[in-house]
Amino acid sequence: MPVTISDVARAAGVSKSTVSRVLNTRGEVDAVTATRVREVMAGLEYVPRSGAVHLARGSSQVLGMLIPSLTWPWMGEVLQGVADEAEAAGYGLLLFTSAGGARSMAHFTTQFSARAFDGLLVIVPDGGLGAVTEMRRGGMPVVLIDDHGHHQPGLPSVATTNRAGGESAAARLHASGRRRPLVITGPARFGCVRERLEGFADTLPPALVCEGEFTWETGRTAVEHALAQGRHFDAVFAHNDLIAAGAMSAIRAAGRTVPDDVAVVGFDDLPMARHTEPPLTTVRQPMRAMGSTAAGLILARLRGAPLPDEPQVLPTELVVRESA
Repeated sequence: MPVTISDVARAAGVSKSTVSRVLNTRGEVDAVTATRVREVMAGLEYVPRSGAVHLARGSSQVLGMLIPSLTWPWMGEVLQGVADEAEAAGYGLLLFTSAGGARSMAHFTTQFSARAFDGLLVIVPDGGLGAVTEMRRGGMPVVLIDDHGHHQPGLPSVATTNRAGGESAAARLHASGRRRPLVITGPARFGCVRERLEGFADTLPPALVCEGEFTWETGRTAVEHALAQGRHFDAVFAHNDLIAAGAMSAIRAAGRTVPDDVAVVGFDDLPMARHTEPPLTTVRQPMRAMGSTAAGLILARLRGAPLPDEPQVLPTELVVRESA
């Protein structure tokens, strides 16, 4: 059995709080007692847990991060951006998902109550921000990553230019002579979906809009249904790269070619976008930079700087390849 702080206190004839003060080099303990406690620690080969030391100091040196799921296709890039910043500052990262619904959120709030992390990064869970808002009111520094277009006062966020991204996709298709685009969106409950659609429609009104999920199956099914209904379209704007890949599969299965018959533009610039057939023209989201920016804001807050009131918005970029 590992030696505990209780074992040290018992052997030194002091309270656990006295041992804690010695561990954290507080001046309330007299020199003789502090020396005796350290000698006991050495004799028992006691190794203090860094987490316990930090908690005694009022800091865990850990950032928390709440995400909907690890299966989101760009989640790895966001996590890498957060991890890079946390590691450089000497912080650990504690990851939670809301995939298990109420059970997951109950575990998450328990960790908050135990002061397991000093600041919180959040990608908005499907169940909303109720628990997160309460944590923020309780003094927890919180920054949202990709707030789905729903900026909330008091909850700082890092977002991207979804509307401008939609505009750039439309401009590319318009410049190549396309006039009847099929737009395949993600769920309309997401603000980013509405922003992308609005930006696109301002430049090139869609011939047809199909709502679905951010999946390969949505792209394939939307194209199949449009063709079965006899709808004419000469381009596809897909709200993520998975949708775009599914759309291209259905276009090829129908005996049409990309981009000669139908041009295709995606959104995200996932690594797979370089390897579709043909390589996908898409709107790049700066996902790693969004993660690192959000983590940087939290770390600055923990050093005493205020969190910004307005969203920090990073630009999208159209990446031109061979599909449009």
